[in-house]
Amino acid sequence: MQDYIDKYLTHIKHNKGFSTQTLRAYRNDLSQYLTFLETEGCSNLGDVTKLLLRKFLALLKKQNYSKATIARKLVCIRSLYKYLCREGILELNPLESIRAPKQDKRLPHFMSVNDVETLLNLPEQNTLLGIRDKAIMETLYSTGIRVSELAGMNVDDVDFFNEVVKVRGKGKKERLVPIGNHAMNAIRLYLDKRNSDKPSLFLNHRGGRLTDRSVARMMEKYVKIGGMCSTISPHTFRHSFATHLLDNGADLRSVQELLGHANLSTTQIYTHVTTERLKQVYNKAHPRA
Repeated sequence: MQDYIDKYLTHIKHNKGFSTQTLRAYRNDLSQYLTFLETEGCSNLGDVTKLLLRKFLALLKKQNYSKATIARKLVCIRSLYKYLCREGILELNPLESIRAPKQDKRLPHFMSVNDVETLLNLPEQNTLLGIRDKAIMETLYSTGIRVSELAGMNVDDVDFFNEVVKVRGKGKKERLVPIGNHAMNAIRLYLDKRNSDKPSLFLNHRGGRLTDRSVARMMEKYVKIGGMCSTISPHTFRHSFATHLLDNGADLRSVQELLGHANLSTTQIYTHVTTERLKQVYNKAHPRA
């Protein structure tokens, strides 16, 4: 069974353009599934029954995995079986009629404009790391890009003349995103001060490319300094970017393009956020609410 899983992982690594984090998650999910099958005495992926799959789902639920995590694991296992059927290794996909648990709608957490301003003004501008940190946060808020996209950016991806940045998103798809003056000036100052010709845009203190985790740790530090909500993360800038655009009249299609969402339905979650805010205003202000 492990051989088939290894073949599948090699296939998605070279053909799907998944990020390192997604590949790691798929590997862990399939390893967990394999361990479960071996524990149940099943030594062949083709012998898996719907009853066994439901037992696996019940186990995940018992282990207090969230509905979203269980759904992700199902997507991963379903994708494995589709690959094996397509390659002629298996004839039937046992997950064909197994449904993922219905997920709860969770509205994305975002910051107010004042909170964003507070966070952006926290890094000290008399140190190189402080100048870098401000440039990072200005870029995240100005563009709405994912932290993985920011970590993957090179100096050459910043077009100072046209005021856009080239972003490599999910599935290695490239897009151009506008970037505002505050972020451009912050990046320009950082590049002037950093004294390095490395291609990576944002560097760690050793001169290497900054990682997603490093950006998250940096954010944690400033959130703590500012005494702000502990749930604020680099991704919160993305949520805030989308919410603030829609609040100020941007259309949904444009926000979809800017965020690099493949489907409009993914972007529509932000309309729920703005609707919730309108309802709160209504309930506070209307005499008959």
